[in-house]
Amino acid sequence: MSNNWDALVTFDQQHLWHPYTSLNHPTPVFPVKSASGVRLTLEDGRELIDGMSSWWAAIHGYNHPALNAAIENQLKSMSHVMFGGLTHKPAVDLAKKLINITHDDLQHVFFADSGSVAVEVAIKMAIQYWASQGQPQKQRLLTIKNGYHGDTFGAMAVCDPDNGMHHLFSNVLAQHLFAQSPNCSGQTTYDQTAIDDFEHLLKNNVGAIAAVIIEPLVQGAGGMRFYSAAYLKKVRELCTDYNVLLILDEIATGFGRTGTLFAYEQAHIAPDILCVGKALTGGYLSLAATLCSSKVANGIGDGQHPTLMHGPTFMANPLACAVANASLDLLLNSPWQENVNQIEQQLITELSICRTFTSVKDVRVKGAIGVIELHQALDIHWMQPRFVELGVWVRPFSNLVYVMPPYIIEPADLSRVTSAIKQVVSEITETSP
Repeated sequence: MSNNWDALVTFDQQHLWHPYTSLNHPTPVFPVKSASGVRLTLEDGRELIDGMSSWWAAIHGYNHPALNAAIENQLKSMSHVMFGGLTHKPAVDLAKKLINITHDDLQHVFFADSGSVAVEVAIKMAIQYWASQGQPQKQRLLTIKNGYHGDTFGAMAVCDPDNGMHHLFSNVLAQHLFAQSPNCSGQTTYDQTAIDDFEHLLKNNVGAIAAVIIEPLVQGAGGMRFYSAAYLKKVRELCTDYNVLLILDEIATGFGRTGTLFAYEQAHIAPDILCVGKALTGGYLSLAATLCSSKVANGIGDGQHPTLMHGPTFMANPLACAVANASLDLLLNSPWQENVNQIEQQLITELSICRTFTSVKDVRVKGAIGVIELHQALDIHWMQPRFVELGVWVRPFSNLVYVMPPYIIEPADLSRVTSAIKQVVSEITETSP
């Protein structure tokens, strides 16, 4: 690496915060020169096969000509215009697409800046719905432990309060209700003990609960845990029985990652409110959306508090909407389901040997998601550079090594990723006491 890039990295580590890092104890950073397809090219010339889709988002890989063209074409007319009192074709077209590909009940769209903001809006929708119905006391959320919904204050308040990343702020967060997380990885059975705990909290607090919020089938940054569609279906039934709104956070799982376009489809249910983001723009620009049913929209609009109280400056940014439209067209016109299924089968086959390592607690795969859970916390300062040495980009956290590659990854490239994972995990096993 040149002296210029040495200086860049030094400045970066002295002055820039990266996600979940300490300035006093920085983790290694690797300057990227360019990205194309499934490859990241570093400034020193090394190429890394991307196993992370830039945190679930770059499902089509990088530098895609169709997505580039969407950005370039939109730039010729306008890069941004306020959404207060104005509208534009990219936003309307994107709303139409989202309404068409989600459940028929979901007919209304709020565009947000990020996934966390989409969750904030969903929480506001639920609370304001009940306020408009003359029940302002219904302000609490019910969720399950091991969940993650974002890093803003409303979202933090519904993340796992004990094992999550936000316990430092617990005294200033809204206090919500947490049922035990289900332990049921199959599709047809559910954890009765977990359902009983969930229903107990719901029944005893129904007068104060505005909504249930949950990540369908896959709990992401809270532990990369999977649970059954049968459990999710039961949650929907209980929400209906107790007249509580259901918010589904599909920011990580939406747009094909679990094998269906949206994870909730596997439970044959519909949410009252749906949050999407991450892969919405194919990883190009930050954009998210909160969709809701006419019941929720009309319940707010016809009630005592008809104006939804949220409005980001960059709401429905035309550049982001344009590339999101192109990304959805690209996805829907591709054999994405076949690709995700192929990735799933290859991950199952190639990661299975990790079950024999004494350092490994569990190996699990769902759709284009592969997870190796170890018994102990990982040394990220050692592990991240080791993956780079092996020519892949994998970003572990806590005691988890996980991948969610772009859908376009070729089998040979995916094998290089899984081989690197097996190599690193085997090295951990050799050094474990």
